[in-house]
Amino acid sequence: MRLPLEPGVYIMKDKNGKIIYIGKAKALKNRVSQYFGSQNNHTIKVRKMVENVENFDYIIVSSEFEALVLECSLIKQHTPKYNILLKDDKGYHYIKISGESWKNLSAVKQKIDDGAKYLGPYTSSDCVSKSVSEACKIFKIPTCGKVFPRDINKKTRPCLNFYIKQCSAPCAGKISADEHNKAVDNAVKFITGGSDFMIKELKKQMEAASDRLEFEKAAVLRDTVNAIEKTSKKQNVVSQKTKEQDVFAVSEAMGKVCMSVLRFSEGRLYDSEYFFSDAIEEIPDVREKMIADYYSMRDNIPPNIAVDGEIEGAEALTRMLSEKRGKSVRIYIPEKGENASLIKLCRSNSAEKLAQKIGRTGRDVAALDELGTLLGLSDPPEYIESYDISHTDGADNVAGMVVFKGGRPLKSAYRRFEIKGFSGQDDYRSLAEVLTRRFNEYEKHKDEGNAEGFGKKPDLILLDGGTGQVNAVKPVLDSFGLSDIPLFGMVKDGKHRTRAIATGGGEIAINDRRKAFTLVSDIQEEVHRFSIEYHRKKQAKTMTAMTLTEIDGIGKEKAKALLTHFKSVSAVKKASVEELKQVRGISGGLALNIYNYYHGENDFGANKNDKSNNI
Repeated sequence: MRLPLEPGVYIMKDKNGKIIYIGKAKALKNRVSQYFGSQNNHTIKVRKMVENVENFDYIIVSSEFEALVLECSLIKQHTPKYNILLKDDKGYHYIKISGESWKNLSAVKQKIDDGAKYLGPYTSSDCVSKSVSEACKIFKIPTCGKVFPRDINKKTRPCLNFYIKQCSAPCAGKISADEHNKAVDNAVKFITGGSDFMIKELKKQMEAASDRLEFEKAAVLRDTVNAIEKTSKKQNVVSQKTKEQDVFAVSEAMGKVCMSVLRFSEGRLYDSEYFFSDAIEEIPDVREKMIADYYSMRDNIPPNIAVDGEIEGAEALTRMLSEKRGKSVRIYIPEKGENASLIKLCRSNSAEKLAQKIGRTGRDVAALDELGTLLGLSDPPEYIESYDISHTDGADNVAGMVVFKGGRPLKSAYRRFEIKGFSGQDDYRSLAEVLTRRFNEYEKHKDEGNAEGFGKKPDLILLDGGTGQVNAVKPVLDSFGLSDIPLFGMVKDGKHRTRAIATGGGEIAINDRRKAFTLVSDIQEEVHRFSIEYHRKKQAKTMTAMTLTEIDGIGKEKAKALLTHFKSVSAVKKASVEELKQVRGISGGLALNIYNYYHGENDFGANKNDKSNNI
């Protein structure tokens, strides 16, 4: 099917004609062709989807905005298997004000026809329960479950909450019904109007009571104002500059994404939500689709929306949300200041939730997110390969390759290399040889769909070294058509500690990015340990082989062959002449020489350790 270079919506179907994926594009031909190009660049989930596509259709529209609106509508209508579909399964929650002579305040999940007054609905149970709990503490409303006036007994001793000033103790007759009901009314005003509104209201009441010389009542109101101010100070998640906005951040790991949302009103965080989905699209696409889907379930769209990165089709999304809100909406990426800190907080939340979902730690996910952002990658690097060269003045030249998957060492994918192309000391040439051999293996195994090993294409390559190492390896990746693999160096300071990330033409400071810094430092230490460990083993093997070269007729190559066959000098010593002859390059005469060397007889049949017989 020939596709046009025009905006539109494409519809993928399986062999039964069922719609399994719906997407939009600025240029249909370019977008759809990406799915059916090289499968090595796709995730397992995308490859599986493409394998199930039997045919597809498309609808041409006049603009990207129309494509976005149509895409959202069709996704809601058909709920395709592979599309991002946010599930708002939290239900609705209410604040209930019940009773007449003695009012009661509580958080409930259902609204029933019982004559009580209900505030809501609210989407967040956490928001409702915390608001009610906070208001009850401030205004000293009992939460023990007792029913008044039935449970009032003036001879009853109040519970602990009374003595820590979190309950007015109606049960012990410490407060009248009118005073209690007034406290409940104030609590409702506090919940609906916010702390600033309530403080102003209570201060007016306090001044009026003072003017009437009701000093005891004024003192109670003063204590309530102090309690509200104290509670407000505990609320450290505030936005001083932008009073009403939503903050979005997306984390990705192991084929899953998590979108976290922080919602602010009157400068205070009043709700937080998070959603999971499979990582079918690139992160900029994920942000667009998740945000569009999120507000399709919400009526209240704020004037400001802060996001943690680029959005595919940001202009079209802004227009769609503005039209739904009836007023303009601004979508922006905070780069510094208070809102940048809120983005950081939101991203930490999404990383932690995603970590719990996939069985990782929040630190691992956050570190990969931070590293990806620092290096300008479109996605966090899930699969990282790192290389280091080790030798002694050019002798026993080897390389180590370590792999970190999901922020943790994947030791089953570690590999060792012996430098074969030349002798001597040349780290640049050594790295070029190693990467050439590694990607020769990739060409052989890339179609096998391996989740690790040489058939796996890395998301990031980190070399132990600086700009010179990066520039030595870059032509290798270019020659294999793999220039899209991010390539960087890890630069050390004079004390052999990680200092910066090297690009092909400069350095990126990393010290102020603590999570990314720790991850890169761990990778650099691990690849250095692994490569130097291999070098020491090879060096020891070389020294051992040198003892074999003392035997007449045995040079380096034959000594190496003997060690390869028998694994140790000790095993060579124990071998019979017939066993020695089985080694490639070892003739009958050499086998006899070796046997006699270790069994006490020289070429003349004398004991080699008997000095009296030596010539």
